Amino acid sequence: MSLRKYISNKTIAALAVILTVFANTSAFAQEAAAGAAATAAKKPIDMFPIYKSAAFYTLLFLLLCLFIAIVGKAMRVYELTREAQDKPAGINWNTVNGVLFVIFLIVGLYGVYFEYTVHGKMILPDAASEHGAKIDQMFNITLILTTIVFIGTHLVLFLFSYFYKNTGKRKAYYYPHNNALERIWTIVPALVLTVLVLMGFLTWRSIFYKIEDPNNKPLSIEITSQQFAWTIRYPGADKIVGKKNYKLITGTNSLGMDFNDKDNLDDQMAEEMVIPVNKPVRLILTSKDVLHSFYMPHFRIQLNTVPGMTSYFEFTPTITTADMQTKVNDPAFKFLFYCSKICGSGHYNMQKVVRVVSQAEYDAWIVKQPKFINNDLRKQFNLPIVPEPAAAPAAAAPADSTAKAATSAPAVAMNKPALKK
Repeated sequence: MSLRKYISNKTIAALAVILTVFANTSAFAQEAAAGAAATAAKKPIDMFPIYKSAAFYTLLFLLLCLFIAIVGKAMRVYELTREAQDKPAGINWNTVNGVLFVIFLIVGLYGVYFEYTVHGKMILPDAASEHGAKIDQMFNITLILTTIVFIGTHLVLFLFSYFYKNTGKRKAYYYPHNNALERIWTIVPALVLTVLVLMGFLTWRSIFYKIEDPNNKPLSIEITSQQFAWTIRYPGADKIVGKKNYKLITGTNSLGMDFNDKDNLDDQMAEEMVIPVNKPVRLILTSKDVLHSFYMPHFRIQLNTVPGMTSYFEFTPTITTADMQTKVNDPAFKFLFYCSKICGSGHYNMQKVVRVVSQAEYDAWIVKQPKFINNDLRKQFNLPIVPEPAAAPAAAAPADSTAKAATSAPAVAMNKPALKK
């Protein structure tokens, strides 16, 4: 048998193919076994950081686009092949698009249901202020109206596209104009929006234009924002927050309080906002540096603090912290106020605790809060120096007790707020 006939012999060729497949299979099996042994010897790879990276999802998106493009090209080749063979179109794209519209409608309506039933449970609890109830009412009315309009218009849009898809058996009717229809869809939305705007305007006026009750005057609290902290100032026994001037800001006078104004002499500082329930509170909002936004979500309060300008907001808390803890079934619940403007890298850290308590608890708390003024500030403004009480000697004082005695607990309490920047 010649070499040519030997190579072209079908039996020999079949045996060669079988031998090649067997050899390759054996090689693959050996590589797989070696790989498995190496994997068992190594520690498992943590893929979580990869799943968190933006590059991973970018590649997934590009792969999805590539897959869609390949499927589209294949379908196009299929259609061109049938067209070249004088065969009818294999896919009725009008029907496909109509069915897709119905599918999108069902998925979208389920998304609305999901948002209401799942994310709807994550909304804030009932407002803890008088005006907050009005704001919640406005929100609920707007939400109901927009939901009805959203579902109605999308039912018409998607079902119209399905039932009136092109079948090749009818011609679209030319309908350029209808005065009655134009009036309806112009007047009805205008009336609805007018009612919503008037509700908002009247609610806004009821919040910002209050008639002061001389028998129940509001508690004034000044809130000063800066990068990245809040400073809380209470008015003291005279119930009046003293004046301040940015030109007086120093290391010890962080707010620039003018102690020539006697209303400043009894002003107090606090690390948290404590307010009595059912008592009007008047917030005085200022900023030392950039634009911040004072935000108390549970009280439905949000107002910008603007450098060089003083803003005011008056509200009445109606639910104590203890009652809200019971209401939301969370013993660790706390009211907070935040900055809702992205004011810099430390923006996330701008938050303070708000405690709503009874009047008796508030009265007991406020008398313990330190005054802002200290002897350094008294010297600066030529005011009488107040002697600082010395600490009682300890039974077993450490070696540096003499140095520590000079700064007693009351003195430290008095000076601490003034040193904050």
